[in-house]
Amino acid sequence: MAEPVRVRRLTDQEGQKLQQIVRRGSTSSVRYRRGMMLLASAGGNRVPVIAQLVQADEDTVRDVIHRFNAIGLACLDPQWAGGRPRLLTPDDEDFVIRTATTRPTRLGQPFTRWSIRKLAAYLRKVHGRVVRIGREALRCLLRRHGITFQRTKTWKESPDPDRDSKLDRIEQVLDRFPDRVFAFDEFGPLGIRPTAGSCWAKQGKPDRLPATYRRTHGVTYFHGCYSVGDDRLWGVNRRCKGTANTLAALKSIRAARPDGAPIYIILDNLSAHTGATIRRWAKKQGRAVLHPDLCLLGQPDRGPLRTAAAVHPGQLPPSQPSRADPGPAPLPALARRQHPPP
Repeated sequence: MAEPVRVRRLTDQEGQKLQQIVRRGSTSSVRYRRGMMLLASAGGNRVPVIAQLVQADEDTVRDVIHRFNAIGLACLDPQWAGGRPRLLTPDDEDFVIRTATTRPTRLGQPFTRWSIRKLAAYLRKVHGRVVRIGREALRCLLRRHGITFQRTKTWKESPDPDRDSKLDRIEQVLDRFPDRVFAFDEFGPLGIRPTAGSCWAKQGKPDRLPATYRRTHGVTYFHGCYSVGDDRLWGVNRRCKGTANTLAALKSIRAARPDGAPIYIILDNLSAHTGATIRRWAKKQGRAVLHPDLCLLGQPDRGPLRTAAAVHPGQLPPSQPSRADPGPAPLPALARRQHPPP
């Protein structure tokens, strides 16, 4: 009959070390449990009793005892192997990241964004390079590289080839005549719609409002004028856009500087801004001319200053050569939005 498995006789130093580990309990859980196994075995307890004491498998207890008998207290710090070998090389990880950050439509897929399931399925069948990775491993890989699921953003830019030179002219006016510069634009349509708000209600039974609504009073457009030098905004709500409403706004700007000196109005190239009525009014101001060549085609996202035209008794100062990096100014800071990185 085989003898029961138990530890060899402990030396004084080994016994003191094991008691110190078990009594203090401030070490790692692995050293603590293994120390309890060895002390319990040295006290005459059998393997099944020790396994129940430390809530471990009996084979684990036997392995620890045999290991202690072979190498002593070094068995308290097991040298475990590194686990399963890595299946993905660094090049494979880079390929996964490049694929995840590329829009699916560019790769011939009939959808607009990746999910974890779709990305893992695509990587398993991609032509020329198969990457087998599970969903959870793929999620962890993306997280380690700082790749998160985000809403796509858009931007606008001007297609005008003379964009830089026109911005330089706007800069020149802003630098030389800041107190004579105004901006005008319409915002709308503005409609009244219900707001859900919040209230106290029973759990799972929130108060509900109809999502549909009728514009019984129509919509409005806000016609706003802004004085750059005074940092003052004024405006009025109108039922629609049109030349007459634009002309009323320009007259209010002219009334803000009734001295007859030149004023410079920055506005976009909407047809209601450069109609014949507005041109005739501009000529009545003296030798005032609206310069359509100052208009900047295209609009940045919700910028208050869009494009330029001028109403003044003379001609604008001569345009300066286009600069690669002009100094900061209120308008170019908005208009010179760069492309996001590809």
